[in-house]
Amino acid sequence: MKLNERSLAFYATCDSPADNAGFLYKRGERHTAYHRRWFVLKGNMLFYFEDRDSREPVGVIVLEGCNVELCDAAENYAFAIRFGGTKSRTYVLAAENQAAMESWVKSLSRASFDYMRLVVRELEKQLQEMSQGLA
Repeated sequence: MKLNERSLAFYATCDSPADNAGFLYKRGERHTAYHRRWFVLKGNMLFYFEDRDSREPVGVIVLEGCNVELCDAAENYAFAIRFGGTKSRTYVLAAENQAAMESWVKSLSRASFDYMRLVVRELEKQLQEMSQGLA
């Protein structure tokens, strides 16, 4: 599937339900100050906007092949999205409170297709075991 900026912007702002949404603080890559952004998680794509009413995302993070982990940072409730590879970017985000941080870490950890594949395999295994038990 080919994606472009227009189709991504449409998907980010369309009426399809979000898996999670809310304000987070995002640390800049060059200037390491934190900026408050509105984040929307849809499937395996994490969109971020200047504010809640923005019509176009400032950026998108495709969450395939990443690890989400708590991190030590000056900001409370900080966590990181890390990708494998030596030149891969690490995104450092911070929530406004403990509950929001836990919610985001859980949502982001479950957002990849790899995670969904594992869940489907486990459910198929359980279904097969139940079917064998009934027979």
